Amino acid sequence: MKMSNRISSFQASPIRRLSPHARSAVKRGITVYHLNIGQPDIKTPQVVLEAIHNYNEPIIAYGSSEGYERLRNALPAYYATYGVDIKPEEILITTGGSEALLFTFMTLCDPGDQIIIPEPFYTNVSSFAHTAMVELVPVTSRLEDAFALPPMEDLEKLINPKTKAILLCSPNNPTGHVYSREDLEKTLRLCEKHDIFLVVDEVYREFCYDGEQFTSILTFEEYADRVVCVDSFSKRYSMCGARVGTLVTRNKEFLNHTLKLAQARLCPPDIEQIAATAALGTDPSYLIEVKKEYESRRDFLVEALKKVEGVKTIKPKGAFYLIVELPVEDAEDFATFLLRDFDLNGETVMVAPAEDFYATKGIGRRQVRLAYVLNKEHLGKAVACLAAGLKAYAEKGA
Repeated sequence: MKMSNRISSFQASPIRRLSPHARSAVKRGITVYHLNIGQPDIKTPQVVLEAIHNYNEPIIAYGSSEGYERLRNALPAYYATYGVDIKPEEILITTGGSEALLFTFMTLCDPGDQIIIPEPFYTNVSSFAHTAMVELVPVTSRLEDAFALPPMEDLEKLINPKTKAILLCSPNNPTGHVYSREDLEKTLRLCEKHDIFLVVDEVYREFCYDGEQFTSILTFEEYADRVVCVDSFSKRYSMCGARVGTLVTRNKEFLNHTLKLAQARLCPPDIEQIAATAALGTDPSYLIEVKKEYESRRDFLVEALKKVEGVKTIKPKGAFYLIVELPVEDAEDFATFLLRDFDLNGETVMVAPAEDFYATKGIGRRQVRLAYVLNKEHLGKAVACLAAGLKAYAEKGA
């Protein structure tokens, strides 16, 4: 029987599709260092776990489609710390940032409409676009330019009557680039000129390094009617499995329409929203220390990679990812080799091939994304495996 053309066009996640090889390696007794996925080893705040342990409602009932009222009422104080004046009614709670992006695509676009996005981008955005039958139109940012936002002229020439929005991610997954206030303002002026939306994924806003200042798109109140912010609790408080995100916008028409989608899926998960509300009460020292730890890991990883022959990368400004170009022709084949055919003293490393982080075919084939979500001891061992694996792979091909 034939499956739908829609599902046939989906790609398996490059972050997860090598998992069977990783599981097989573990069964053979190999230790696998997972740099392929943004799953932090940082402990979830204790107040979050206590909120879950103390849940004592007799029924886990349906909640509001807009989200838990206490959570929505608590969020404006959090956003205020970033200079954002937002009201509870301008916030929709979603099942992770993923649902927030999907809702945005389905609200702004008809089938066949387009959204412009700098590449490389978070690969699952492609799946959300396919689900909404939206075309992603890439504008390429490059390793040699530290993945800076391409010139506005490059974005503008892609705009046509089917263009509904530009989508940015800052700090960026997978590059770690942080867009400046000037970048955002120029992009907003372009969006205003062509009467389209600017959607910004700000999930990693806490993690900006070297004194880099984060600018929220929500601070540009003069462009309020065309700004949509996507956010999530997953990385900030190391609670990826809770699946609690937000859509934030001052555009009432947009929120009224997204609410239709929210009502169709009934409500976000109840207990997880209670956990998210508790997370907002986390002692500020938690995020300060977490940021310091990621910055230290970044510095360690970049310096370690510099010593690996043939490897190219840059020091990212934020998030906890970086793109690495390897001295191989096919990074996915090499990543498979690391899991299936290689180990260094009983250890190996899992990476995410970067080709599918691009929409333009043929770009990124020699690149991988690494997530520095492990402690420095494990990062060091992972890089040692990478270096030894590159040598073994070259010998295999000789």
